[in-house]
Amino acid sequence: MKFPKGRIPFEFEREDLAKVVKILMERRDTNIVGGNISIRVYDEEGKEYLVMTPTMMSEAYLGHLNADQILVIDPKTRKIISGTGKLTREINMHEAIYTANSNITCVFHAHADQAMFWATTGLNMPNITEATQKLKGIKTLEWHPMCSEDLAQFMKKQIEKLPQEQIRNAFLLNSHGVLFTNGGNPLTALHGSLADVDTVEWNAKVAYKQTVLQMNGFLDGYYGEGTKIGTWKDVQDGKAIYNESLAENKNGD
Repeated sequence: MKFPKGRIPFEFEREDLAKVVKILMERRDTNIVGGNISIRVYDEEGKEYLVMTPTMMSEAYLGHLNADQILVIDPKTRKIISGTGKLTREINMHEAIYTANSNITCVFHAHADQAMFWATTGLNMPNITEATQKLKGIKTLEWHPMCSEDLAQFMKKQIEKLPQEQIRNAFLLNSHGVLFTNGGNPLTALHGSLADVDTVEWNAKVAYKQTVLQMNGFLDGYYGEGTKIGTWKDVQDGKAIYNESLAENKNGD
């Protein structure tokens, strides 16, 4: 690797990721036992690395990390090339997702407050709000133990089922939290995933309240963007509902 003398490798990317972790904690988009985030980067010679949060990013560091505590990892050997933190046990899930789709440049896992409700029910989250339509169906996946190779290989298969061009995705990990993927420029992908976790949190709250209104007879279904997109019965039947007619046109403000 060639880097400016006296500077740390991928310094700008690591500074940015440290800021994202702080924002994630401040917004309650994860909890004290935290989550993990990585981006896929390349050096000037085209060699691939992962820039990734260390283990215990929330519990030990309370979400306050500096650039040097963010790790640079060789994904082929899991060797830490730079950084003072320790490797998270969930790196196997990140590696599996990157292997499944070479276009993905960010894997973003958090224990989001409102979304955790849907993740523990086994039900798919109704996708109602305008800002979340680009994510299409938000599914709660089968339960697999956290940090396990079983979970990593399961997620690899989920990504492989999707078209290679479908890089922006949202999943609910059963009883474990949220998982987002994105692609393109790594920092743009990182910021996009931060936006996704935040907007999905709002959607989770709205979807819950619309469910309560349906169960009490005040609504006859889920409504978003002036359209009835489904019902509580659809959710119970395992459907991942969203506004299919408008989702393709949502690119954000």
